[in-house]
Amino acid sequence: MNLNDLEMAETRVTAGETLVELGKTNEKIVVLGGDLSKSTHANKFGAAYPDRFYDFGPAEQNMVSVAAGLASSGKIPVVSTFAVFGSSRPYDQIRVGVSQSNLDVKIIVTHAGLITGQDGVSAQSIEDIAIMNALPNFNIIVPTDSVETRSAIKYAINTKGPFYIRLSRPPTPIIHQNDTFQFGKAESIRNGSDVTIVACGIMVIAALHAAHNLEKKGVSCRILNMSTIKPIDTEAILKAAKETKAIVTAEEHFINGGLSSIVAQVVSQNLPTPLESIAINRYAESGSPEELLEKYNLTDSDIENAVKKVISRKMK
Repeated sequence: MNLNDLEMAETRVTAGETLVELGKTNEKIVVLGGDLSKSTHANKFGAAYPDRFYDFGPAEQNMVSVAAGLASSGKIPVVSTFAVFGSSRPYDQIRVGVSQSNLDVKIIVTHAGLITGQDGVSAQSIEDIAIMNALPNFNIIVPTDSVETRSAIKYAINTKGPFYIRLSRPPTPIIHQNDTFQFGKAESIRNGSDVTIVACGIMVIAALHAAHNLEKKGVSCRILNMSTIKPIDTEAILKAAKETKAIVTAEEHFINGGLSSIVAQVVSQNLPTPLESIAINRYAESGSPEELLEKYNLTDSDIENAVKKVISRKMK
């Protein structure tokens, strides 16, 4: 795999196209948009199936409540909006109407994390994984690329229960040539013996770059693509901890409550292991995705430094 010559694609575009494809054969699917359907590409479903598409405008609480009602009536509702508006704003409706009732609602959000870029801090959803992880019954998927996005959405639509799928705004590298997504299972995309990098979403490509650079310096990195955040693949984490004896987590999310916290809980309860975390530790600002990732220490160089640090801890 030539990491510098990968095809790029927008996961939000893939999401819109996948919903249209699934809608052809499954008339139970209905899509609920929140005034942002052009940006999330949910409008493609609306154009194909106008009688199964509902635009609620900027009324996300109502949108989630209606989704719960549709699910209780036998439909498969998909809530489509930006991550900030699909997690924190309708939290109570998600908690009471969807999670507590364990209803078949799929929340597929775009524009997650820092790389909403110039939209600024109010549009950067850096707490959403923590919010959704705190809700019983919810399944959480953070696809790495457009190939995994398509597979994740198909799985969620065809599986009973509430799902939260977290997608990005700009084009991101396609690292998968084939459909390898397995819900609840970490994907081992690089073997290594000195340290394990557990990454999700856009940080997987950064982990691959870091591992490639570290290999030249004699450091062997294993990489786990943890696209399913909940339920977490405890077996894969503990196997990595036992065999490499050091872990670095990498996520485009706040350090508390996300991938780092989940992995730390797994190892602390079962096999205490040196762990370093690449994550966001404060609210950001407006800027290009590249500028923000560099300023808030979410680059391959930052992962390299974390690997060196955790290996030094392992050797003490």
